[in-house]
Amino acid sequence: MSEIKGDQIGRALVEFSLSGTFPEEDISSRRIGLQDLAPALQSLAAAKTRLESDIHEINEETAPDVNQWIANAKSLEDDVNRTRSWANDIVRRSQAPDVSGKTIQEAEEKVEFLRREAEYNQQVRHALKCIKHVNELLDQVEQARDERRILDSLHLLEKSWTALDAIPVSKSCRVMKLLDMRAFELKSAVHDVFDRVWDSLVRIDTKNGRVAVFQSREDEQMRLVDAVVGLKAYKEVDQRMASFWHSLDEAIVGPRTDIETRELPKIQSERSHIIRSGSADRTITSMFSDLDQVMTYLSERLPEELVYSLCSTMMPDLIPRIIGTWLDIAVPASLAEMDEFQKVTEAARAFCNRLGSIRFSGFEELQEWVDDAPKVWLSKCRETALDSVRTKLAQGLGEPKEVERVETQTISRSEGKGLASNGVAPLGNDDDWSAWDDGVQDTQDVDTKLETNEDDGTDAWGWGEDDTAGEQPEASAEPPPAEPQTEEDPTEAWGWGEEDTAEPTSGEPVAKAAPSQNKQTRELTLKETYNISSMPEPVLALVSAVLNDAALLVASEGNPVATAAAGLFSLPTLILAMFRAVSPYYYTLNMGGNMFLYNDATYLSERLSDLARDWKAREDLTSRAIAMLRLDNDVKALQSFANRAYASEMSTQKTVLRDLLGGSQNLLQQDGPGASDLEAQVDSATGHVRALAAAWSAILSKSAWSQAVGSLVDAIAAKLMADVMDLSGIGQDEAYNIANLIVRITELDNLFLSPDAPKDAVPATAEYASSWLRLKYLSEVLQSNLQDVRYLWMESELSLYFTVEEVVELIGLSFVDNARTREVVREIEANPRPR
Repeated sequence: MSEIKGDQIGRALVEFSLSGTFPEEDISSRRIGLQDLAPALQSLAAAKTRLESDIHEINEETAPDVNQWIANAKSLEDDVNRTRSWANDIVRRSQAPDVSGKTIQEAEEKVEFLRREAEYNQQVRHALKCIKHVNELLDQVEQARDERRILDSLHLLEKSWTALDAIPVSKSCRVMKLLDMRAFELKSAVHDVFDRVWDSLVRIDTKNGRVAVFQSREDEQMRLVDAVVGLKAYKEVDQRMASFWHSLDEAIVGPRTDIETRELPKIQSERSHIIRSGSADRTITSMFSDLDQVMTYLSERLPEELVYSLCSTMMPDLIPRIIGTWLDIAVPASLAEMDEFQKVTEAARAFCNRLGSIRFSGFEELQEWVDDAPKVWLSKCRETALDSVRTKLAQGLGEPKEVERVETQTISRSEGKGLASNGVAPLGNDDDWSAWDDGVQDTQDVDTKLETNEDDGTDAWGWGEDDTAGEQPEASAEPPPAEPQTEEDPTEAWGWGEEDTAEPTSGEPVAKAAPSQNKQTRELTLKETYNISSMPEPVLALVSAVLNDAALLVASEGNPVATAAAGLFSLPTLILAMFRAVSPYYYTLNMGGNMFLYNDATYLSERLSDLARDWKAREDLTSRAIAMLRLDNDVKALQSFANRAYASEMSTQKTVLRDLLGGSQNLLQQDGPGASDLEAQVDSATGHVRALAAAWSAILSKSAWSQAVGSLVDAIAAKLMADVMDLSGIGQDEAYNIANLIVRITELDNLFLSPDAPKDAVPATAEYASSWLRLKYLSEVLQSNLQDVRYLWMESELSLYFTVEEVVELIGLSFVDNARTREVVREIEANPRPR
């Protein structure tokens, strides 16, 4: 009850204090004791706390407005104070009218002037003190210079430059110019003294070959170590070391490393000098020993910073000289001098190790040369081999050499009969060809026709088309394959002619028939000769030597260049590639050069094939050496190269013949030329063929010669026949002239007759020129009447060489269209194959 009473009293007091509300009668009339005051005070305290909290919240919410009010109040106060000051000033001035505004302004200006003057005097005083300080420093520099205290001079110069930059005066001021000029002159003077001191510490007598480097001198205060500071100050470290190296090179190193000098000097150490004196041998070991003395002397005498700078200038000059003039020429081109080369590499490696131990740098190129000694040796072998091929080619083709090609083939019974009919008999065998002959006479002629090719002649041998052994002969021994004719002959695949059936060059075939278990086949060995230049033998010898060296490397793993064995096995490919790349230029400088190139490439491919075969059979080689030989692709490349050389020559000569016969124009329809001019053109073409035949006869084998010349003859015949068939009509005079031209062309038959042939011998031209008999029958047709043409078709062999359409076209060109002509044409068309 007492607590309730205290709360009521407290609320009454709070409401009265906040809102002025008087308490109710029952409360205001009560008696209040001491025990009621404590609850009342608590109520007042709680009300106070709530009131303070509300005020705080209100302050937080109205703070910006209050701050703005405060700022405005301060501004107003400032304005009031300013106004009061103005009022006081007005009052004061009114009380002292003798002091005007102008007098006050003058006084203020005077005060400002005096202030600025004082500041200026202070600046002048400071500048003069700085100038005095710089001048005193320069005096000290001059004194140190005179006393040859170079380092002190440099330090004082540096201080003077710093102080000079700190002077608060324009650089264009005369005193600044004078100070700057004096500082520059002192710098130059100190540099001159420094040069004299340096020259006394580092002495090089290029004339007498003497070099001396001193750490210090009794008459000089500067030591060599201190000179580094001076060089850095003048930024001349690299420049000074470059000059030092050039003088050192001229005095000692250059004469010692000049291998072209008649007498090489020796480098010796003499107390504090190294000198050039005496005579040294020309070995690389001696050269490295002398250079070691020089490098050791420099490392002991020069500070490390100077050594580092010297290396950056010296090594790029010295190391390439050592490698280029000493080491490269010491690299052998074969294994014969490998022991000496090993000594060279060991000496170079020891020199590199020595340079590293005495803190020299920049000799990485020499270190790489030593580490890559196998590659260096292989590069030298490659360079020497390729250069020898180029040199040999540049010397010309040399004297021709006769070589022999031998081929063994298995022939069938029908081919054996053909050989028997041509008089070829087996050697050393009782069972001769007559057993296969079946009554055929030994002297019976065989009418053979070889396959020809419009572009490249034909196969010089023609082997491989009927190979019963299942192995195709090497293509390098023959020109590119030919286009087959409509008729086939068993002897076509051999390239035999009527007079030269087996060995074209000698006229007498050498045939050896061996008995076989199968009585239907025999082996036949054929030989023929042809000429090569002096090039193939050196190339073969070079390839053989390289391969033998490679085999030795494979077998000797301890050899220092054993790792180059694989690269050495690939060198023959580069040698042959160089031959193929360069040879066409040098061969074409000679008459018949392409044919020599064809023979040489063919010969190389054959000998390389033999080398590869013999290599695999050698017992002195390791299995690894045998497996590493790879010549198959090179042999194929040479075969293809030989064929291209042959085809190129044939294409060129056929183009020449076509140009001599009117080119793209019809020979018989040219404007202007008469019969005599046409004969001259034909004679020029035949003369060109005869000249080529004479030149090639001393180069090609008989079979290849026959194919090549036959292809040229065929080109002439084909050109004339094509021109005849392109005519719109052939009169009697034109037919006579054409027949006369054909007669001149057919005189080339004597090329295919041997000098000792009987008068009734039949030329073998038709075997090598597919259009030859067509040309002859064309001449017969042009000189015949209708009845003779009918006879040639029906009774003779015209139908074997001309089609019905071609003969009908020729009749239309040569004869008037009448009943008789049409009758003959119908009869011919009715009998397309009379034979």
